[in-house]
Amino acid sequence: MSTPGLIADIGGTNARFALVEADGSVTRERVLRCGDYASLADAAKAYLAGQDAATRPARAAFAVASPITGDVVRMTNLPWEFSIRGVREALALERLDVINDFTAVALAIPRLDDEDRVQIGEGQEVPGYPIGVLGAGSGLGVSALIPGSGDSWTALATEGGHVTMAPITDRESAVLAQLRKMFEHVSAERLLCGPGLVNLYDTLAFLDGLTPEPLSPAEVTDRALGRRDPTCVEALDMFCAMLGTVAGNLALSIGARGGVYIAGGIVPRFLTVFEHSRFRKRFVEKGRMRDFLGPIPTYVVTHPYPAFVGLAAQLATPDRS
Repeated sequence: MSTPGLIADIGGTNARFALVEADGSVTRERVLRCGDYASLADAAKAYLAGQDAATRPARAAFAVASPITGDVVRMTNLPWEFSIRGVREALALERLDVINDFTAVALAIPRLDDEDRVQIGEGQEVPGYPIGVLGAGSGLGVSALIPGSGDSWTALATEGGHVTMAPITDRESAVLAQLRKMFEHVSAERLLCGPGLVNLYDTLAFLDGLTPEPLSPAEVTDRALGRRDPTCVEALDMFCAMLGTVAGNLALSIGARGGVYIAGGIVPRFLTVFEHSRFRKRFVEKGRMRDFLGPIPTYVVTHPYPAFVGLAAQLATPDRS
């Protein structure tokens, strides 16, 4: 690329923009609050307004927290709706790739260094087998990498965060029974994301006859880590255990002997607690499949912007249009 490429990771709260230089390096990162802009095009224009006009990008790749099923994209956790072609024209781009946010994260996994991940528990990846990727942020993202010829990988665009959440303990059954009174469908994402952590706290408090305080996800986590609130402690513990359940289901579904990676912005904030949580125990405890899951390694991605790594890889692929 003679001029930089534009990349953006659009979540439910923030839009992270950057440029990819000709050597593949990611530069000039900037985070914008999605709520400050009426549309994706407006946010992108605000970012580009601060860049050198002489190096205006002609190619771009955006990762969005939404299914991509056609030209019109409706964000899942953000009131933005846009046409891919319309955004490309508004930004005067020759090429615009829009992919699911966790597809971008998955594309990054083979390109991460050892220092960009922390292993949770035992296990050793087997080369040439699928890799599972999931992670909690404003929502719950799920993807998978399927090996191809040579060093190539295909990242699956899934909506696996919306699978039905299954309880393992009586306490979890009580939580889900209560949430079913509030939601038509209690998906994994209803529990395993920032708002989901609050749902867990509120429901556990209700079940214990307590009045929940209006806490943010960060406040629930902070109180749990400081062990200042037993309900917050239980909410965070249940969050980790349920994430292990979902991660184990993903590993079984795709045969992820190449490993399972936990990404997203939430888990790295309490990594030490997560390492000693019930996550790994729940991951492997699948009855007759324990011996299959036991050797599969699980990791937490600690790279600050893995989606940027994946988007840079996406920009480097040939244009298929």
